[in-house]
Amino acid sequence: MENFRKVRTLEQESPLPFPDLPPDVVQMKVKEGSKIRNLMNFAMAQMELKGSRQIVFSGCGRTCVEIMKRKLGGLHQVTKVCYKTLLEVWENQDPLPGGPAQNLTVHKNVPSICILLSRDPLDPNQTGYQPP
Repeated sequence: MENFRKVRTLEQESPLPFPDLPPDVVQMKVKEGSKIRNLMNFAMAQMELKGSRQIVFSGCGRTCVEIMKRKLGGLHQVTKVCYKTLLEVWENQDPLPGGPAQNLTVHKNVPSICILLSRDPLDPNQTGYQPP
């Protein structure tokens, strides 16, 4: 791998692991380097001002869920672990003379967490359910 350098990383979209969500459910995708203040301002505005009933946080890094649960109170929660597929493309820095450029694609399955918060009651028998 010393002759290769990473050219790009692509994240494949995966469906949310919660059945029967409305199509307009608010999705908060937390990424490395996300600003907690910006995420929380947007999420709180969706729940308080726009009247959203449910919100889904997903990501591999930090999460804002506990802050939101403390501020709003009374939220039902379902937590699921899922996997994202990342495609990393690596380019050969030392190709053979006169040969074609060689790229290497690496598929990675990275664990992720999805958390559904709802003002409305959820099925308490679901795996990962936490009452308010």
